[in-house]
Amino acid sequence: MNRKQVAVIDYGMGNLHSVASALKHIGPDIDVAVTSDRETIANADHVIFPGVGAIRDCMAEIRKQQVDKAVAEVMASGKPMLAICVGLQALMNFSEENNGVDCLNVFSGKVKFFAGNPRFKAAHDEGSASGERLKVPHMGWNTVEQRLPHPLWHNIENGGRFYFVHSYYVEAEQKELIAGACHYGIDFTAAMAEKNLFAVQFHPEKSHTNGLQLLTNFLNWDGKW
Repeated sequence: MNRKQVAVIDYGMGNLHSVASALKHIGPDIDVAVTSDRETIANADHVIFPGVGAIRDCMAEIRKQQVDKAVAEVMASGKPMLAICVGLQALMNFSEENNGVDCLNVFSGKVKFFAGNPRFKAAHDEGSASGERLKVPHMGWNTVEQRLPHPLWHNIENGGRFYFVHSYYVEAEQKELIAGACHYGIDFTAAMAEKNLFAVQFHPEKSHTNGLQLLTNFLNWDGKW
C-alpha cells in the first residue's frame, strides 16, 4: 500500500516544524515533505499552504518562488488543499498591511487591521472601561461558529475553540464561501471553503484536540463536498 504524500509549501516564511510534526503525529503512515519544489507539490496527495509574518514579505517570496503558480495548479487538480493563517490572507484580493499589498485573488475580499475598524475601536474602548481591554494582536483561544457543513468540521462541535495569532482579519465578500466565523470586538472570517480548498485563520497545529481533528479530517478528505 502506497503511503500518502503530504506537501507543506515552504517559501521561507516562518517555522513550519509544528505543522509537519502535527501531521506526523496524527498520520504516522504518511510522508510529509516541507518543500518549495513545484514537482513535489504537484505529486502530493494533499497540500498545505501555511503562512507566518508580514504579508508584503510573504507575497514577495510567493511570487519569487512561483508558489502562486503551484497553488493554482493544486486548485485546478482537485487535490485537497488547506491554507493556514497568512495562507488564508494571501488568497484574498488585497491586504491593508504594509501600506497595501495585492494578493492572489482566489477569494474576493480584503484583509484589514483590527484597530482600524471603528466598531473594534468602540468595543476596545468599552472593554477598557470594564477592565476587559481588547488587545491587538488577537492572540489566544476563541470559538468558531461553523457556517457551512463541511467534511473538515467532522467530529468538531459548533462553537469549538481554536488558537489564533493575528493583527489583521479577513473581510470576505463571498459570504456563501464563509465556512467559519469568529468574534473579537467584531465578527470576522475564520474559515473559507471552495471546491478542494479549505482555508483557516487559526492555527490547527496549535489548537489541541480540535486542531488535530481538523487535520485528521483534512488527511481523510478527497477534496469534494
